[in-house]
Amino acid sequence: MDFQQSARQLARFWRACARKRRLCVKVFAVTWYEKLRKLDYIIIFAVLSLTGMSLVTLAGAANDFGVKYFYIQFAASFLGFVTMAVMSTIDYEEIADKLSVVLFVLSVFFLALTLLIGTGEGNKSWIRYDWMPVSIQPSEFIKVLYIITFSKHLSLVKGQINHPLSLLKLGAHAGAIIGLILVQGDLGSALVYIFLTAVMLYCAGLSLWYFLGAAALAAVSPVLWNLLKTYQKERIIAGFWPESDPTDRGFQALMSRNAIAAGGFFGTGFSGGTEYQKVPYVHTDFIFAITSEKFGFFGALFVIVMLCVLVVRILMLARKMQGSYASYMCAGAAAVIIAQSTENIGMCLAKLPVVGITLPFMSYGGSSMVASWCLIGLVQSISAHRGKYFFERQTSDA
Repeated sequence: MDFQQSARQLARFWRACARKRRLCVKVFAVTWYEKLRKLDYIIIFAVLSLTGMSLVTLAGAANDFGVKYFYIQFAASFLGFVTMAVMSTIDYEEIADKLSVVLFVLSVFFLALTLLIGTGEGNKSWIRYDWMPVSIQPSEFIKVLYIITFSKHLSLVKGQINHPLSLLKLGAHAGAIIGLILVQGDLGSALVYIFLTAVMLYCAGLSLWYFLGAAALAAVSPVLWNLLKTYQKERIIAGFWPESDPTDRGFQALMSRNAIAAGGFFGTGFSGGTEYQKVPYVHTDFIFAITSEKFGFFGALFVIVMLCVLVVRILMLARKMQGSYASYMCAGAAAVIIAQSTENIGMCLAKLPVVGITLPFMSYGGSSMVASWCLIGLVQSISAHRGKYFFERQTSDA
């Protein structure tokens, strides 16, 4: 009798456990379904389209550069996509609320380390050694960390952002990061950081008078110009007037412009094109010239449209999250894409200075590609967890 009773109790226990397991699986499945449902698939489509165009462009130029660049870009794209998928499942608020200080300290540490051991042509923004399979540019990845930490900082001074003490603290935060990048000699990245900082400050409510004052000060101050190195000054001058130095500083931009013009409306074809071969480092900062020559005006237009779609969707998410520091994060992410795309395409057209800025999801480079996907991972994390935020906001308002 005791044995039968024990058997019945054990059976009831296992049935209860089975019900709990089914419930846990169901809750897990529903949670994942909700997160997947809230992802912005238009953003994913735009990014995959740009990445695909990059791979097609590099594959078409394989006879000139070899297939190595294609395989490395494919591997970086795959790694970036996986990283984006993982980041989209992580609650951005948990990271920003608990780890902002740690992320800021890590950002300063790695930028300082790069300054000490970094290498590069005219700058010290890369970490590369013979035993490393790839070189790394920390400033690319730190953009994502900076957007998270600066957004959290803005949320802490919300309502008092125009107070001098708040501005001093925000300035110290931004200055520590941007200053280290400038000391490395990476003017292009520093300009991107300055632009995204300005956009985030504006979204947080900084008075327009501060922007006007900063612009006036920069326009009349010779100090900023004197801080630049000689090669940077020459690049800027030749960037706006490439014809003034067509055989040296203006050579890249002029050859890039010729390659774009050679593409016409329909391009020279997948394996066609010869003008882009005259552009030094064309597969990195000037990949837009290859795409334009091979696929013509319509190929270039496709790239620009996809970049615009990407920016618009991120700004739409920023508007949905208005009132939360997530809106500052989205604004910062959009600012990075706008700044890099405008500068890169502008220098390919010989209209802006050549400062070594990559075209997001297009230019060859592991650091640039993976970091760009990480930026989208942050945006998708905000999109996937936005229901949680609105529920909490409505509860607090009640």
